[in-house]
Amino acid sequence: MEKGLFCKAVSRFLLGAAAMGLLLFVPAGTLCWPGAWLLMGILFLPMFCAGLVLLRKNPQLLKKRLSLKERQAGQRLVVALSGGMFAAGFLLAGLDFRLGWSRLPGWAPWAAAGVFLAAYLLYAEVLRENAYLSRTVEVQEGQRVVDTGLYGLVRHPMYSATILLFLAMPVVLGSLPALVPFLAYPVLIARRIRGEEALLERELPGYATYKQRVRYRLFPFIW
Repeated sequence: MEKGLFCKAVSRFLLGAAAMGLLLFVPAGTLCWPGAWLLMGILFLPMFCAGLVLLRKNPQLLKKRLSLKERQAGQRLVVALSGGMFAAGFLLAGLDFRLGWSRLPGWAPWAAAGVFLAAYLLYAEVLRENAYLSRTVEVQEGQRVVDTGLYGLVRHPMYSATILLFLAMPVVLGSLPALVPFLAYPVLIARRIRGEEALLERELPGYATYKQRVRYRLFPFIW
């Protein structure tokens, strides 16, 4: 086990959990918010377990997933706007819980939690299939086109999974106003994909042929 990688992963995990807790519970004005605890549980417990598995089985992939340094200005803008989306969505959800702007049926957060966990399983399968996954847009040394499994259905299954994950979040929190900022995420991802695919076509051998064979980017028969 790489001690430095372990410390970096744990510190990133704790900072993420603390930041999300502050964005949710401070505007809510209380810690007695079941929806917020449900979301943090289904988000961070699987994340912690996945991190331990990657640390043991594939530390190089974990190292790539912890990298946040985008080289392209357009991609840095997408990342910044995504961060603003999360902050706005969580703040609105907290205020909604405090002020009672909206109320969803009791079953809705649990149904959304089911969608969230299903999307998490898709995300885990993508990580298993593609050892080249990074959080930044880049072509790595020795990288090849992955075209099996989910990659035989759509070209960016990781982004498909994250769209389901993030759109489920405000429903888990029981907040319709919080859904509004998260609706920007598919638009941001579409912009990221266009830049990413331009890079892959230029620098990854076989990607142009793969695009012709697998037509859809995110969801079959949609886009």
